[in-house]
Amino acid sequence: MMAEARGKLRQWRRRQDHKGGGSADEALVVSLYSDHGATLLAYATRLTGDRQLAEDVVQETLLRAWKNADKLTEERGSIRGWLFTVARNIVTDRVRARQSRPAEVSENPATPPIAHDHAEDVVTAIYVRHALQSLSPEHRAVLVTVYYGGKTAVEAAEILGVPPGTIKSRTYYALRALKSAIEEAKEEVPA
Repeated sequence: MMAEARGKLRQWRRRQDHKGGGSADEALVVSLYSDHGATLLAYATRLTGDRQLAEDVVQETLLRAWKNADKLTEERGSIRGWLFTVARNIVTDRVRARQSRPAEVSENPATPPIAHDHAEDVVTAIYVRHALQSLSPEHRAVLVTVYYGGKTAVEAAEILGVPPGTIKSRTYYALRALKSAIEEAKEEVPA
């Protein structure tokens, strides 16, 4: 069969010499594929259990045959045997490579992915904490009760012992003072 492939190669070379294109290596790969491609694909499919992966193995096998065309002679052994050995080695290498990597883990829908870096939130919290310390005790108490405690104006009024209207006005002025204190703190820190 290989003698026939070599004969086809010689014929193809003669035709290409007259046409002025192509290469002997290309003819060799075409000949190898036409002679051994189907059985090589069946063998690789049996080894891998996956048709697409087997096609990749056959392609890689023929690529290696092209790169080692000088070694493909009947004197050195069966070309078919060489192709099957190369295909088996490629499959073995791929299995070993897959085993050497850690197993891929799919995302768990119960665990949400990390949204973003929280460093900016930490810095902002530091600014707010320092700005709160600069507020009057009445303004600080209102903001802590309403925003950190999650209370309504009526609930905060009961807790702090002042009318709800006072809570609303203190909240308004406390927020303005807090904003001003945060801006001052940011200006003090070099960029």
